[in-house]
Amino acid sequence: MGTIIPYDPKLKQRASYLRNHSTRAEIMLWNELKGKKMLGYDFNRQKPILNYIVDFFCMKLRLVIEIDGESHDFKSEYDLVRQNNIENLDIVVFRFSEKEVKKDIQSVLDSIRIWIENKHPEFS
Repeated sequence: MGTIIPYDPKLKQRASYLRNHSTRAEIMLWNELKGKKMLGYDFNRQKPILNYIVDFFCMKLRLVIEIDGESHDFKSEYDLVRQNNIENLDIVVFRFSEKEVKKDIQSVLDSIRIWIENKHPEFS
């Protein structure tokens, strides 16, 4: 059984809302991650961790994937604190821009795949 990742239960309703109101880039990436399409790994979307909701999370890899859109433009300090707090749980955070996902999703997928293969060769 894996480690329990702490989260604020009050965020579950907001996470559900966000899953039903995803951005185009989130939908594009989710279509490539869902159903264990990424090397057989199970990803969740809009997952509460601590006092935050991350875009995508794989528990087995301890990997968060964030897509930064316009909502992140003026929040770089907040994003840095948020990322540091999540990384303190021994979770790796990958960040991609919304533009990267929309314009070149294959490069995004390749980056994720290469990280998994290098970090966890026994699972790839």
